[in-house]
Amino acid sequence: MAWYAYCLTEHPTLANGVRARRPYVIEGIQGVAGAAVMSYPSGEFAVIVSEFDRATTKLEEKSVLEHARVVAMSFRTATVLPFRFGTIFDTEDAIRQAVRSNRRTFCESVARLRGKSEMRIKLVLRDGSQRNNLEEIVLPDTVGREYLAKLREKASRDRERQTKARALSVQVHKLFNPLEEEVSCKKVNADGMLLDIAHLIDTKSIEKYQNRYNTAAKQLKNCQIVVTGPWPPYHFLPEKLRTVAGNS
Repeated sequence: MAWYAYCLTEHPTLANGVRARRPYVIEGIQGVAGAAVMSYPSGEFAVIVSEFDRATTKLEEKSVLEHARVVAMSFRTATVLPFRFGTIFDTEDAIRQAVRSNRRTFCESVARLRGKSEMRIKLVLRDGSQRNNLEEIVLPDTVGREYLAKLREKASRDRERQTKARALSVQVHKLFNPLEEEVSCKKVNADGMLLDIAHLIDTKSIEKYQNRYNTAAKQLKNCQIVVTGPWPPYHFLPEKLRTVAGNS
């Protein structure tokens, strides 16, 4: 029997003051395909898993939500390092080996993310004055002077968008004052630009962070802003952890 892995957490201490040595079922939650969710201890960590039969179980679109739900519920009580969707270990030994080989990264990441939460901001700029800058430049099929002119115009528009996005992200950073941030920007239509921003904050400051929404909504002119969270720290994991995929 293989094991589907959701996330890694610190190994909890049980009510009697000791740590479990064998996997145990976590009550009140179902995993992928309705499977029971278990905590698999490995040293100072526990890998949150469920049994997975490769021959009879297929990962579907709803499996993404089931995976995310387990991670979110684990995050309510512990620091979590989410595994990539579809991470499957074929044996118990493969789980232990993954923990051993990434132990240093896991230790550093758990220490850095303990007591932290991720908040997300979706900021849509809709500004008629920026319409020309947001319109897509279509490059001609032919080469020559016209192609080079359009190429230069396209590069100029891209720089203008990036400059606008950087200015907005700096403004948002000053308003919300996160510990860390990750920003992506894309054009959503002819007169709109979307900034998708992830902020890492102290969990104790969530209410204060949320209260800054009204101030941000007033100061960020011509913008539609949505704040969600708290979430597990999906955007603030080390690259090495993001590649852990068992034998999937």
